[in-house]
Amino acid sequence: MELRVLRYFLAVAREQSISGAAESLHITQPTLSRQLMELEEELGKRLFIRGSRKITLTEDGILFRKRATEILDLVEKTEAELHAPDDIITGDIYIGGGETDAMRLIARIASDLRKKHPGIRYHLYSGNGDNVTERLDKGLLDFGVLIEYGDLKKYNHIHLPVEDTWGLLMPKDCPLAKNDVITPEDLSDVPLITSSQSIGNDFLAWLGKEINTLNIVSTYNLIYNASLMVDEGFGYALCLDKLLNTSGDSRLCFRPLSPRYEAKLDLVWKKYQVFSKAAEKFLELAKKEFSAGKL
Repeated sequence: MELRVLRYFLAVAREQSISGAAESLHITQPTLSRQLMELEEELGKRLFIRGSRKITLTEDGILFRKRATEILDLVEKTEAELHAPDDIITGDIYIGGGETDAMRLIARIASDLRKKHPGIRYHLYSGNGDNVTERLDKGLLDFGVLIEYGDLKKYNHIHLPVEDTWGLLMPKDCPLAKNDVITPEDLSDVPLITSSQSIGNDFLAWLGKEINTLNIVSTYNLIYNASLMVDEGFGYALCLDKLLNTSGDSRLCFRPLSPRYEAKLDLVWKKYQVFSKAAEKFLELAKKEFSAGKL
């Protein structure tokens, strides 16, 4: 299977037509059609549903699009690293993480490093712990910032010198907003919007009861989208502090949990990872800054 064919496949998936894809690729339609048929024969799977107006992907096609994108991303990342000049540190650093104010620490290191090496570019990926570790394992990320991630055995990691505070996001005019803190009893009867990061063993220990005692009405990946649900009166979001502006004209407020419940954070990378020169410099500075407790 050639990389060229993967690019052909992704062009068709994007354009949803042979003619549109052929035009963007600057090849003839018969050539493109033949390459796609040979690809399906090689895989032994049907990747496309060819309709009268547009082409759509089968379930196998959707999976193959995901894998093809990952393969080409990794190829481009590798080529960029190998083409970087030996005497000048340039290149790309890929960092993934959940929504946390601790990303400010990463931003400060990146800013300091850019002063010495302005040719380094940064690519940020947002996702939960499973999303980030999946991309780490595939080599698509150099580093990940993980929030309360349970199993770090296969990663090297540095504990970040900060902790995020869990609490409840709610409308300012709701009854619970009169409280200074939120207790486990306060959560018993309210509709909750949670993330996978908020419901772990530590949270259940804090709660002191089974998860099925809570009224979880929705889950979220990005807190901004969840905040819109809260703003519309759909529910109350369990989230970390400092991710949303709840001051001034905002109709929402944040109240910390009590007893205080904090999330630990780690900067992680794969064991035996072969870094680019840019990523090596980033890790060198991160180790120096975090161990010294400067941030």
